[in-house]
Amino acid sequence: MSSASQHANEQDVVPEETEADADQAVPTEAAEEAETEEESSSQLPLDHVFEILKNERRRTVLHYLREHGGTVSLGELAEHVAAVENGTTVAQVTSNERKCVYVGLYQCHLPKMDDMDIVEFNQNRGRISLGPNAAQLFEYLEESDEVDRPWPLYYGSLTAVGAVLLVASQLGAAAVGLTATVVSTVVLLGLVGVASAQTLDQRSAD
Repeated sequence: MSSASQHANEQDVVPEETEADADQAVPTEAAEEAETEEESSSQLPLDHVFEILKNERRRTVLHYLREHGGTVSLGELAEHVAAVENGTTVAQVTSNERKCVYVGLYQCHLPKMDDMDIVEFNQNRGRISLGPNAAQLFEYLEESDEVDRPWPLYYGSLTAVGAVLLVASQLGAAAVGLTATVVSTVVLLGLVGVASAQTLDQRSAD
């Protein structure tokens, strides 16, 4: 066989080998895409779920995204969260309240939720939407909301009890040691105790 014929035969073989390699690469790429898709929608561990839901601000974010659907802006989300946290309306939220929430969402909460595929957070455009793992949290979301302690009720009840005891001390209970000073001291200690408990609860939630 001449060298020219041999060279021609070698050229004919090259495309066949390349085509075979390409055929083998297709299922590999498809498998990688399927694996990536499976990982993104994998079941979150319960400790991760509870880590997200123990924070009131993150729960508020999930509520808002579920109610509105689609994609929302970071500014819009920050205004809503600030209004909820300050017990006011979006129109009455101050610039400082909005900025405080905005920074917290941008730097901490949304990246954390994005890492778990609970939300899709585009930091460059400031756009947020629910992620593939968000549905896993909804079954626990309402239960988590129910554990919020009614701190205003605690303060109100303590104040009411103190007022009743103070009236009782003026009507003769002072004779058995229930003086106005004792009542005031008890109420003050109670208020300090409730305030301390609330502070610890908020810190654990953060």
